[in-house]
Amino acid sequence: MADPQPDQNSPAAIAQSRQRAQSRQRALSRRRLLGGTAYTAGALALPVGLTACEKPSTGGESGGTVTFGSNYSDEVPKKAIAEVMAASGLDVRVNTVDHNTFQENITRYLQATPDDIFSWFSGFRMQYFAAQGLATDISDVWQSIGGDFSPAMKKASTGSDGKQYFVPFYYYPWAVFYRKSVFQEKGYQIPKTWDDFKALAAKMRTDGLIPIAMADKDGWPAMGTFDYINMRANGYDFHVSLMAGKESWEDSRVKQVFSLWRELLPYNQPGANGRTWQEAAQSLGQKQTGMYLLGMFVGQQFQGEAAADLDFFPFPQIAEAHGQDAVEAPIDGFMISSKVKNLDGAKELLRYLASAKAQNAYLGSDPNNVATSNSADASGYNALQKKAVELVSGAKQISQFLDRDTRPDFASTVMIPSLQSFLSSPKDVNGLCKRIESQKKTIFAS
Repeated sequence: MADPQPDQNSPAAIAQSRQRAQSRQRALSRRRLLGGTAYTAGALALPVGLTACEKPSTGGESGGTVTFGSNYSDEVPKKAIAEVMAASGLDVRVNTVDHNTFQENITRYLQATPDDIFSWFSGFRMQYFAAQGLATDISDVWQSIGGDFSPAMKKASTGSDGKQYFVPFYYYPWAVFYRKSVFQEKGYQIPKTWDDFKALAAKMRTDGLIPIAMADKDGWPAMGTFDYINMRANGYDFHVSLMAGKESWEDSRVKQVFSLWRELLPYNQPGANGRTWQEAAQSLGQKQTGMYLLGMFVGQQFQGEAAADLDFFPFPQIAEAHGQDAVEAPIDGFMISSKVKNLDGAKELLRYLASAKAQNAYLGSDPNNVATSNSADASGYNALQKKAVELVSGAKQISQFLDRDTRPDFASTVMIPSLQSFLSSPKDVNGLCKRIESQKKTIFAS
């Protein structure tokens, strides 16, 4: 695969990376807006890059159409969610927007004319919009669906006021993915420790492989590497406290994270800031790269024999005190906007999406996640799904991912450009941490 950005360390490359990060915060171009949005005729285009629609006067058992703002834009999940909605028995109008566009413009979308239901994430990001008055309390929905979810799932769906605002649909762990056939052919062993991991990467490079696939064009994939190094080196509690703005980014423990990460960079696929996660996944599929740290959704890029050849192992231990205790396993699901037009219909749709029927239907088309409902049928899970359940159930702590465990404005305006800058120019860790801390203080003070 051609390398879109061969020299990350040049001044031009660094400037280009920063320019890309800044441009994501501005209005999207017409090309990206039209290319990323699939919706029915009559939709009203909003300047923020998302669309919404007016409630029709007829249709649906709930007395009208339920509009659904969806970030399921990739081919596999888009098809799966369409099948789920079609089987709901309700009149659902789906407004699909490019995943990154949706995420980067979500606040303005919710403040403008949002859909009734929208896809979103659990944890801090859910709590943030609930606290801002941009989501509807669905505690009454939980009274009828709560029996199908674990206490942990309910906690992940609960706002800081103790009310529920979120229905979990599936989760997917982040781990290091690899091709079983490559490991078998080369005699590679699964690394347990940081030193083992680096030694394996060095051996892969000797064997002519690019050891670690890497992509950060969209700004978020590199966050997973930061999270795991931080949790393995400093522990889950410190990581959560850092994400909450309670720790200094100039702390020696944070600088250690970047120093450790820097040890991996010689083994990384070059040009990460110019590559999408899908392109990096394809390099793993083509056996050009040996390992790839990503969420289980990476399986969407593998079909047939290649899918059966895909496997993963937990991110290796760095500090013995923290072992491999923490697992990054984000939960995706749905919320009702505060400007909902068809509240009864929206709640009816949420009850359906919480059901085993809906989750089984989705995973039948996109078997790269794990259902959240205790009643979901796991008998048909593939090997990766079964291994994912084992990994998450055995974890002592579960994180939700950097851009979900912290304020969305901090994640998008500070961490995306900061991590891209680090990948381009990793030498000045002190300066990087100082800049992050300065911006953090301003954002968390607001």
